Amino acid sequence: MNLLQKKSNHRNVEIDPDEVLIDASNVSNLDRTRYEGRLERPISRMSLLTVLGASILMFVIFLSQIWKLQISNGDEYSRRSAMNILRPVPVFGGRGVITDRNGVLLAWNAPSEDGDVSRREYASTTGLAHILGYVQYPSKDSNGFYYREDFEGVDGVEKFYNAELSGRNGSRLVEVDATGHIVSENTMRPPENGDNIRLSIDSRVQSELFSNIKNIDDTYGFAGGAGVIMDVNTGEMLALTSYPEFSPQIMSDRNDQGAIQSMLNDKRLPFLDRAIDGLYVPGSTVKPYIASGVLNENVIDPNKIIHTKGYITVQNPYDPNLSSMFRDWKDLGDLDIRHAIAMSSDAYFYTVGGGYGDQKGLGIAGIDKYLRLFGFGEAIPEASFLSGKSGTIPTPEWKKKTFDESWYLGDTYHTAIGQYGTLVTPSQMVRAIAAIANGGHLLVPTIVSGNEPVVERTLDSLDPNNIEIVREGMRLSATIGTGKAMNVPYTEFATKTGTAELGVSKEKVNSWVIGFWPYKQPKYAFAVILEQGSVHNLIGAVAVLRATADWMSVNTPEYFK
Repeated sequence: MNLLQKKSNHRNVEIDPDEVLIDASNVSNLDRTRYEGRLERPISRMSLLTVLGASILMFVIFLSQIWKLQISNGDEYSRRSAMNILRPVPVFGGRGVITDRNGVLLAWNAPSEDGDVSRREYASTTGLAHILGYVQYPSKDSNGFYYREDFEGVDGVEKFYNAELSGRNGSRLVEVDATGHIVSENTMRPPENGDNIRLSIDSRVQSELFSNIKNIDDTYGFAGGAGVIMDVNTGEMLALTSYPEFSPQIMSDRNDQGAIQSMLNDKRLPFLDRAIDGLYVPGSTVKPYIASGVLNENVIDPNKIIHTKGYITVQNPYDPNLSSMFRDWKDLGDLDIRHAIAMSSDAYFYTVGGGYGDQKGLGIAGIDKYLRLFGFGEAIPEASFLSGKSGTIPTPEWKKKTFDESWYLGDTYHTAIGQYGTLVTPSQMVRAIAAIANGGHLLVPTIVSGNEPVVERTLDSLDPNNIEIVREGMRLSATIGTGKAMNVPYTEFATKTGTAELGVSKEKVNSWVIGFWPYKQPKYAFAVILEQGSVHNLIGAVAVLRATADWMSVNTPEYFK
């Protein structure tokens, strides 16, 4: 191959101007503002990949937000969008007011800071908390929409008569702009107010009874108490109170969390309605009902005298060297049934309740029968505001089920005087004694004024003459017996007291007084209990009743006419 051929095979490469070596001496003459003498550098692969990745990520995020807005939560945002334009707003109906029997306001409505919902206000009168109860208000969510559009009664009359007190909410349609400002509004349905309720309670008597329970309770170291006064002919409650109590205003407003926690943590249980749901050993207050059964079953002639010597002793059937002694509170001597009621003789009721010597007894089956006849061991009908706990009447079946033990004669003796496992409520006790007062009609008690009386059952099996003997014994109690503190000049009381021993040590007692007035034509029955006081107390439930009755004779004398 010749030289000419070699040259023709060599690629002719043209040299670009920027590849020419620049004369160093001419560098200073370059126009730098026009980028003369500057060498360009290409963008790196890594930079391109970074930009591409960021773009893809932003695109994915954008797509996910579109999915969330349009598909996943599309319905919700569509609803919100519509609500931003037309918003239905409830117009709250007024809750019915609550008054006492004399028209005194006990619960009513007042304007509040939130213009849509009125504030529920309660009378400052003490002793009304468990009757009135309290409410929860309608509630909004974080967006200002009501997820609960009704007042809700939580306790007391507010809860029991919630349907009657509740009004019917109306509604209005509000047009708002994008910033939430109201542009226009139009009422779609007007609200309706709830019904007013007139209670049978006299708030004056209620407050006085509560104050006297509180004073005696706090002064003499009781753990709480309750008091009930009932019309024996209609079943209406004149007073129904429990101590201690909570504040309906604080519980409704729920602004003072410290006060709420203090009430919730109070060991004295201020939220327990002792008058309705408090279960107590009744002690000697069962004796009028045991006496009714004893007389009705001809267990003993009412005029027969039993010599009580302060106790009875029962020989052990398995060991003649052993015997059990059942003590009376005092050696009361010779007693017929009227004086046994008046003096509250345990020995007499041991004898006629379980049998002793040649005197037969009513027996545990008979005790159970007559206590149940008067409404013990069963709840007051649910139609009544006072429906609460059932309580307990001890029986062999109950003992076997509860303790898996056999029944003994001593169990019958103790049940005959209201001890052992007997448990009752003050509400049960007051309607039972009202049945003694009104001649044998067991009423369904009511808290509302003006309703027709409701008789749960008539005690037709009881001889009216025997009921009258029991009433005579209770009158003797107020004149010469354990209730003689109620021998007052302004009316004739008939009473029965009770001191129920508690626990193994018997250092604590429940102090009771029950009865009715006036003796000859009864109008009102009562039951007062102070719980868990010292056995050494000489002051108890009778002192509460006497202080209340004395006050009433001056300030509400109409109840003694």
